[in-house]
Amino acid sequence: MSTQKKRKVIMLAGAAVIVGWCGYLLVGRVQHAAALRREAAIASVPDVMVISPRREARHVSLELPGTVEAWYQAPIYPQASGYVRMWYKDYGARVAAGDVLAEINTPGLDAQFAQAQADLQSSQAKYDLAVVTAQRWRLMGKSQAVSGQSVSVQDANEKSAAADLEAARHNLDRYAALERFKVIVAPFDGVVTERDINVGDYVHEGGGNLNATGAASELFSVADTHQMRLFVSIPENMSYILQPGLQASVQVPQFPDRRFEAKFLTVSGGYDPDTRTSVSEFVIDNTDHALWPGTFAAVTLTAPEQATHLTIPTGALVFQEHGMQVAVVDGQNHARFHTITVGRMGDGATQVLSGVTPDDRIIDNPPADLLEGESVRVTRPVAGYSNDTDEKDDE
Repeated sequence: MSTQKKRKVIMLAGAAVIVGWCGYLLVGRVQHAAALRREAAIASVPDVMVISPRREARHVSLELPGTVEAWYQAPIYPQASGYVRMWYKDYGARVAAGDVLAEINTPGLDAQFAQAQADLQSSQAKYDLAVVTAQRWRLMGKSQAVSGQSVSVQDANEKSAAADLEAARHNLDRYAALERFKVIVAPFDGVVTERDINVGDYVHEGGGNLNATGAASELFSVADTHQMRLFVSIPENMSYILQPGLQASVQVPQFPDRRFEAKFLTVSGGYDPDTRTSVSEFVIDNTDHALWPGTFAAVTLTAPEQATHLTIPTGALVFQEHGMQVAVVDGQNHARFHTITVGRMGDGATQVLSGVTPDDRIIDNPPADLLEGESVRVTRPVAGYSNDTDEKDDE
């Protein structure tokens, strides 16, 4: 084969290779463009997870903080001014009604009491004299020895002396009552929870020692703990559960493995405008005196639900200018927005009063840019993302 023919064959072979390479590149680009179009078409349809509304349980359970207080709690203040002579009951002492807690030395009161006794004796003597004088003048008035005016004056003097005597008696009774307050006694059976006095402290009428703010502190505080009062602030939307017969399960930090039963007693009948809660009161039997006043309590309330409504995850709610809505997937896999009426709202679930049915497929956590009528692709959530795994793939 001549050199010219060889060159021609080589050129034809090179041209064929170049044409084949160009064709390969062209086909690759066409396939890549088609793949991009397919991916864009897929990406243009958002993947969503759907859930179905659930029926509420027949019982509603509510966990709230509470405070345990004594059945009776009495702060005791002095009614007489003086110095503490001695105290007899310390923190934690069990006392019965009438037990002596402390004694107060009141020299000023004692002097006033002695003066009141002397005033009574003086008034008694003046009254006796007025009675005798009035009787004599009335006898002389009968014999016309004195004028009727003079007799009337003596009668008035007798009545005035009687009034002064009565006032002196009441004044003595007052100081006698104050004398009895020199001895501080327990008002009822209970336990001493506070003792804020020492021997030699000066206490004044109506208050004990002055604290750092200038306010008077009580001498003792006595609590009756045979039963305890449990106070719980109930949210406004749950106040309907407060009915006779309602019971609460109570746990306190000092007894983590023990539960106390509390019975509903009463409710305040009004709401705090700041917290929108109502104070409810329960009763706990405390025969073993395990609970102390001021204890924090974790309270679990369980009550029958008023009506059976549907609940959905709170994350499925859509807040728009039209009101509260949810996004529902129709039979053609298009998103439709339904306006709903909600009841109680919680962190995890929300009660729906109207606007959805148990058969609706509601989009959980819908995309923020989802539009009415937009096509969606329903997917199955991965394990752990949602508790609702009954939905099937619609691809």
